Amino acid sequence: MTDIRSGTASITDRIRPVAAGGPVVAVHFLGDDPAFVLGEDTLLFWRDGEAQRVTVHGGAILGSASDGTRVVTGGDDGKVVATDPRGETETLATDAKRRWIDRVAITTDAVAWASGKQAFVRSSKRERAIELPSSAGGLAFAPKGFRLAVAHYNGATLWFPNAPEAKPEKLEWKGSHLDVTFSPDGRFLVTAMQEPMLHGWRLVDGKHMRMSGYAAKVRSMSWGPGAKWLATSGASQLVVWPFAGKDGPMGKSPKVLSPADHRISAVAAHPKQEVCAAGYEDGMLLLTRIEDGAEVLARAAAKSPIAALAWNAAGTRLAFGTEDGDAGVIAL
Repeated sequence: MTDIRSGTASITDRIRPVAAGGPVVAVHFLGDDPAFVLGEDTLLFWRDGEAQRVTVHGGAILGSASDGTRVVTGGDDGKVVATDPRGETETLATDAKRRWIDRVAITTDAVAWASGKQAFVRSSKRERAIELPSSAGGLAFAPKGFRLAVAHYNGATLWFPNAPEAKPEKLEWKGSHLDVTFSPDGRFLVTAMQEPMLHGWRLVDGKHMRMSGYAAKVRSMSWGPGAKWLATSGASQLVVWPFAGKDGPMGKSPKVLSPADHRISAVAAHPKQEVCAAGYEDGMLLLTRIEDGAEVLARAAAKSPIAALAWNAAGTRLAFGTEDGDAGVIAL
């Protein structure tokens, strides 16, 4: 099978190229305009053909998150910085020891970040910190209630920052957990591990979910609309786990769609439709319909892996970036 995808519909002529000028490590939409996170120190805001570059760190950007109104970044300069759509920046925190800030998360009225074995949350009311058993592997706010999940070695910790008297809840599973995500309905927590597998918990009772069979580490996860499924990278096909029932993927096999010669490096579920964008290590970008596996070619293979994907909230624009600095916006 090749990137040509014989007989596959194509929208490659809809790409509006963006000259990123450096490796793209993430992309977020602020309204209908994408903000590309570049690996060195810069955000690139792209507004209908016009680019604005904003230097936000005195070194590499190691983590980013967005709530659709601002981009929050962490850097190896030990700072947490928020940048609004106008390109105006605000330093939210500076680590007292100038340690790297490599994990950040954002919710409506709070920001979280991690450095070493500590995680921090700052809301409009206060800032709190928690000590972890090992370095943080990922942060995620729950979709309901003020609760933070932190992945780390041998599991994850669930923490209510506004309830200092409440003991953090430990979800245990041996191994190194590198990233974490809540299902949008708040029923499940899933981590990506150092091993080529995912692990999950049903939060109501702590039941375990092992999701294995990958060829490589899962570096990208994205929930479909209504929390019905979770799309993942880590294989040479799009692996989609079912979460619609009360048991999630327990005892079930994933759908395996859009096989290719190279592994998938990034995924982004459409916010409204049963469609997922999948970027491959050879630079190909496909849109796949989950129900029947129908494909649309959005970008032909090139030299460098797709490193970042994001949809705007309406699902009418898809932005992508690659490891070698190619980027673009596709209008649908």
